[in-house]
Amino acid sequence: MKRFDGGSLIPGATWHATAETEAEVVSKAIDRLKAEHGETQIRPDMVERIKERIFDIQTRH
Repeated sequence: MKRFDGGSLIPGATWHATAETEAEVVSKAIDRLKAEHGETQIRPDMVERIKERIFDIQTRH
């Protein structure tokens, strides 16, 4: 599993995006940026900044 914490990019943001792949995490993060932070255009450098902050998490079985 992969995770991106919104607060690592947007000060004060408490949301996170979790998914199996980096692409899914980026997609979820972009959706949140649009819905909660009013972003209408996501620049390529923003996508790169999101990717830089994605990390692996352990899943419990």
